[in-house]
Amino acid sequence: MSTSAKPRKPDWLKIKLTTGEPYRELKDMMRTRTLHTVCEEARCPNIYECWANRTATFMILGDICTRACRFCAVKTGLPTELDLKEPERVAEAAEQMGLRHCVVTSVARDDLKDGGASIFAATIREIRKKLPLCSVEVLIPDFMGDRDSLQIVMDAGPDILNHNVETVERLSDRVRAKAKYRRSLELLRRAKEMNPGIPTKSSLMLGVGETLDEVRQTMDDLREVGVTILTLGQYLQPTPDHLEVVRYVHPDEFAELKADGMARGFSHVESGPFVRSSYHAHEQVKSASAAEARKA
Repeated sequence: MSTSAKPRKPDWLKIKLTTGEPYRELKDMMRTRTLHTVCEEARCPNIYECWANRTATFMILGDICTRACRFCAVKTGLPTELDLKEPERVAEAAEQMGLRHCVVTSVARDDLKDGGASIFAATIREIRKKLPLCSVEVLIPDFMGDRDSLQIVMDAGPDILNHNVETVERLSDRVRAKAKYRRSLELLRRAKEMNPGIPTKSSLMLGVGETLDEVRQTMDDLREVGVTILTLGQYLQPTPDHLEVVRYVHPDEFAELKADGMARGFSHVESGPFVRSSYHAHEQVKSASAAEARKA
C-alpha cells in the first residue's frame, strides 16, 4: 500500500440516497428471481438514482469472477456452475420492469470454453422475445481474445456492443487482471468488422494515475478502431484492499474531456465524476443516434 497522503474526497462526490418504493421493489424482484446486478456487486454510486428510476444493469454468468482486477469489488474465485435458465429470468425481469433499453454485463468466466458468449447470445434472444421493441446493450469481457466467442455475441445482434478498456495503456497491466489493452482494442476492432452497423462503446475510469494527454491518446486509439460512444468517470476505491485513488478529477476537467472527445468524432461522450459505463445508457443511445443521423 502507498504511504503517501490520500487525497480528501471533495464535496462534489456527495451522493443523495434515495431508497423509496421503486428501489425496494427492484431489489426484491432481483432476489426473487435469483438475479445479480453489477449495480450491487460493483458498489456503483448511482444505484439509488438508477433503481429509483427502475433501470438496472443485469450481471449474468453468476456473481463470482475468475479475475481479480484491482479496481473491482465483484467477488473473485472459481465458479462452480452455469445457469442455463438465467437468460430467461433476465428477460422476464426486463419485461416486468417494462424496459425500453436493457444493459447486460457479466463477470469474467475464463473457466468456460466460450467465456460465456453463448449465454450472452441467449440472453439477447430471450429479451427480444419478451420485449421486441427493447434495445439491448451488452458489456462483454474480452473472452481472452477468442474471435469465435465474439462472433457468437455479434451474431445475436445486440444494439450496442460495449467493452471497457478501463484505463490508459501505461496503467493497464497494473489495474486490470489478465486483460490486455491492445487485446481490448482488437476486440472492439473485430466487432466493428463483423457488423459495422452495431455501435461500439468503451469506458475509462479516471483518477488512478493517468495524465490527461494519456486519456486523449486513449480516445484516439478508440476512435481508430471505430468506437462511437465513450464514458468517462471517477474511480472510487471500493474497499481498503483495492487500488487507491491517486486524485479526484474536477468536474471542469470532465467537461473539458467531453469536448475533446466530441471533437475527435465520438457520437456521444458521457463524462463526469459519477459516470459509469451504463449510466444514462438509454439516453446515450438516443444522443449517439441523433449525432450519427446529423453526420449522414
